[in-house]
Amino acid sequence: MANVSLRPAEGGPSTEELISGVDRGIYVMGDKSWSIDMQRYNFQFTGQRFYRIENGRLAGQLRDVAYQATTTEFWNSMEAVGGPQTYVLGGAFNCGKGQPGQVAPVSHGCPSALFRGVNILNALKEAGQ
Repeated sequence: MANVSLRPAEGGPSTEELISGVDRGIYVMGDKSWSIDMQRYNFQFTGQRFYRIENGRLAGQLRDVAYQATTTEFWNSMEAVGGPQTYVLGGAFNCGKGQPGQVAPVSHGCPSALFRGVNILNALKEAGQ
């Protein structure tokens, strides 16, 4: 997956405003696990928490959610970027690159963003459980 530095939109919407424009969807918070092919093209990610969105409002927590796409499909499906108030800095203890794997700590941040038409999976069912 390409390294992307997503900046907040100056004067952009809040996370709540982004959610209010969604009839039916999923709000993903944080990151948890990932699978990316060697070309960084096909990927599957999970998050830390997931909420169902119905009629522009959060409507309960979900579990076992994953999303997958190709890099170009994913970034082409981005519809909106939140404002500076939505920016969150995150990090990891390893960058996940190289053979053998590198263990350098890394950090990056991003604002809330709205994507449409991303493939969503029930990770537990996909695992055959």
